[in-house]
Amino acid sequence: MKQRPRSAQSRPPQRVRRKPAPPPAEPRLIALNKPFDVLTQFTDGGGRATLRDFVDIPGVYPAGRLDRDSEGLLLLTNDGRLQARITDPKHKLPKTYWVQVEGEPSEQQLKQLRDGPELNDGPTRPAEVEQIDEPALWPRNPPVRFRKSVPTRWLAITIREGRNRQVRRMTAAVGLPTLRLVRVRIGDWTLDNLLPGQWRDIPISH
Repeated sequence: MKQRPRSAQSRPPQRVRRKPAPPPAEPRLIALNKPFDVLTQFTDGGGRATLRDFVDIPGVYPAGRLDRDSEGLLLLTNDGRLQARITDPKHKLPKTYWVQVEGEPSEQQLKQLRDGPELNDGPTRPAEVEQIDEPALWPRNPPVRFRKSVPTRWLAITIREGRNRQVRRMTAAVGLPTLRLVRVRIGDWTLDNLLPGQWRDIPISH
């Protein structure tokens, strides 16, 4: 007995592969020094400060995030492929932060940070951690609130993953609460001498 041909309606729908968007005619990569208390987005219904207050370039979007209460290097681009290359975890771009912590770090605490402390979503990957002299940074507005009776120290921490508020959670997990956090490097791109709210174009190498 011959089987009746399946009607077009009963055939499973075929997946249509979306072609990646072509690169822009003029690719741009922007380095911004994101100020404290600024959202890493261009719009906000609550009237809070956003990237639009500092970057008036149509078509660029952040390549990654930086918490509202963190400062420093944020990359923006109009090239979707470059954005993916910067943010995709498989590329493991190192990100370096200068971190002011409350307390006097012990060798054991520094070792814990380097080895990867246990967080509520699992242990972190090993990190590069060193204690540094206080860097010459711009004054934060508002100023950092700290206890005069408790010393503070600065660490340079380099990680290769990007969990939510990861550096803050790492230092808290070893008993060194973060007071101030400034990102200074992503891969080969650095903050250099940009002041808060300033940005510059970065040459794109193909």
